[in-house]
Amino acid sequence: MKLFKQLHSSITMNKVLTLVILLLSAVALPSFASNDELNGANTAWILTSTALVLMMTLPGLALFYGGLVRRKNILSILMQCFSIAALSSILWFVVGYSLAFGEGNAWIGDFSKVLMMGITKETLVGDIPESLFALFQMTFAVITPALIIGAYAERMKFSAVLIFSGLWLLAVYAPVTHWVWGGGWLGQMGIYDFAGGIVVHITCGVAALVAAVVLGPRYGFPRTPMLPHNLTMTITGAGLLWVGWFGFNGGSALAANGDAAMAMLVTHLSASAGALTWAAIEWKKFGKASVLGAVTGMVAGLGTITPASGFVGPGGALVIGISAGFICFYSTVYIKQKLKIDDSLDVFPVHGVGGILGTLLAGVFSSTELGAFSGYGYAEGITTMLGQVSVQLVGIGTVIVYTAVVSYVLFKLVSLMTKGLRVDKEQEITGLDLIEHDESGYNL
Repeated sequence: MKLFKQLHSSITMNKVLTLVILLLSAVALPSFASNDELNGANTAWILTSTALVLMMTLPGLALFYGGLVRRKNILSILMQCFSIAALSSILWFVVGYSLAFGEGNAWIGDFSKVLMMGITKETLVGDIPESLFALFQMTFAVITPALIIGAYAERMKFSAVLIFSGLWLLAVYAPVTHWVWGGGWLGQMGIYDFAGGIVVHITCGVAALVAAVVLGPRYGFPRTPMLPHNLTMTITGAGLLWVGWFGFNGGSALAANGDAAMAMLVTHLSASAGALTWAAIEWKKFGKASVLGAVTGMVAGLGTITPASGFVGPGGALVIGISAGFICFYSTVYIKQKLKIDDSLDVFPVHGVGGILGTLLAGVFSSTELGAFSGYGYAEGITTMLGQVSVQLVGIGTVIVYTAVVSYVLFKLVSLMTKGLRVDKEQEITGLDLIEHDESGYNL
């Protein structure tokens, strides 16, 4: 009996020790989990975000821009969006991803990932598949050159569009992406660009302004009214852009976490504030708030919050959205009416100015000392608002100059290759749908 009790006690003690070890292991295991393990929740969110960002171009941007042009050019806009999406995707696969995210140096990546060599089902970036990361970034590379077409809409040859877009992706977009997100010199300085204020909006906006100046205005501008042919289409596209932007900004957290959630919240608030501000300005100036004004203000709010979306709080986002509606509205008026530059669909005053404004304000509203308008702190090694804003200004200025110079050179080069960038006067009057594609958008 005594032996039995000793045996029972030993077994009971072993069970207790085993249970304690298991409990401790359950608590300790997360702390020792390898960063090389795939996270299913994060992967699922970035898969969703990738689809949302592609939806921004196809069909969002295509419909938004398509409704803004005249009826005779609707198919040309849709074709340009679809073709640039396909071309950019192939170029990103072949060499763009490698130039942007290859190790390289402070200025450009290398060729180690050409044709996405080395990327398998098992390779990871952080805790998501590298194939998914490359695809997510591909959708950014798709929409950026597609945004530029709004500046040269209704007058540029289709061949010139394709050649310029491809060259621009490799010569401007890929290097700037490396500078900011690929381990380059701006990222090392502590630049704040959460989802593409510099990489996407400043680059496409500046290139658009250069395009409008180099090509010159559409025939009849500004004397002849060139009204949108289908605002219903534009509103539909705007709605798709708004929803898709949740993937654009929220997905840039690269995780299903609080950063993604806050990025989505501030994105929505800024878009709402931008739409209401633009509409209010029109209401005061002209006596009526236009639908086109409201959706343009919404896009301005979205573009402006993009670089700041991971670093600011809701209060800062509200100020950023209001600022976007106000400043982008008057920028549009100034460029069209004062400077007489025919940036056909207002790419620079909305995306370019918005990207500049948002990048600058990211340095302000990331401060943790603004009360209800506080953000989540400056970059590592930066301790003051002046320090963060200074870095932001360096990034803005450098990218503006680089993009302007390279875009101008590319337009001149493409002009030589295609014997002129734009169609002739008679062809422009006829419309690009028939001239370039021998089709009509409407056969009623």
